[in-house]
Amino acid sequence: MSKVRTARAYAALAVGVISIAWSAIFVRWTQIPGVASAFYRVFFASMALWLFLLFSRTRLPRVSVSTFGFAFLGGAFFAGDVGLYNIAVLHTTAGGATFLSNCAPLFVGLLAWAITRRLPSWRFWIPLAIALSGAFTIVAADERIVSSRPLADLAAILASIFFAFYLLTTERLRESCNTVTLLALSTTASAAVLLVFAALTRVSLAVPSLSSLVALIGLAMVCQLMGYFCLTFALEHLPATVTSLILLTIAPLTAFFAYLIFAERMTIPQLIGGGLVLLGVWIVTGAYNGHSPSSSAE
Repeated sequence: MSKVRTARAYAALAVGVISIAWSAIFVRWTQIPGVASAFYRVFFASMALWLFLLFSRTRLPRVSVSTFGFAFLGGAFFAGDVGLYNIAVLHTTAGGATFLSNCAPLFVGLLAWAITRRLPSWRFWIPLAIALSGAFTIVAADERIVSSRPLADLAAILASIFFAFYLLTTERLRESCNTVTLLALSTTASAAVLLVFAALTRVSLAVPSLSSLVALIGLAMVCQLMGYFCLTFALEHLPATVTSLILLTIAPLTAFFAYLIFAERMTIPQLIGGGLVLLGVWIVTGAYNGHSPSSSAE
């Protein structure tokens, strides 16, 4: 891969990280159940994507049955991720939920090994260990939250497993589908799955106020459209293992935003943990830049 394409992929991923880091903030501002905000997030985003495809001059590509099936599967995985994450955010700290839900790199590495029978090398596992130790440090720094919100923590961890499946599915689809079409298909599938789940569990989809509606639109346009457009673009040029590890930087950003907006206290251990996350990301980025995409570093 050329240095220019690599730089563009990292730049897109940086924009995506910053955009997605606002997810927990917008979810709090919606003031509606987590499943409901998750539904509107992907529903509004899918509407915008289909309108863009309908009125754009570009010709819609043909989508094979297998591509459509994998896109729906990816959308279902993402529905599980965002739905469980939104539930966790409403029952624990924004920073803590984000850290636990971003354990996806561990599951991406294990799933990649299970699927390809090729275990990622130390260039992935050592930075991952450093970054996850930082994530654990941040969450463990608030023992009150860890001990009193076990179900919220479990929901966040389950969200990370669903997100790992989503990343691997999306990485595979990037070979046969462009970014906008793939996002339109997957977000539509996510909206359908969340709508059915909300109906079965009798979760209200009522939007209580104008401020809630604005927060939902922000969640869809900033976190979903901008964030995941950049992420999907990056997955075309970077492996899912590397991308998922870099996404761990979402958690320190979310904690910082929560500190500024919700006055969620940041302790010295949490700052140290954030530093470890950034160190792990820096190591894996340097290791990947020095190896080709087909090397064992992935």
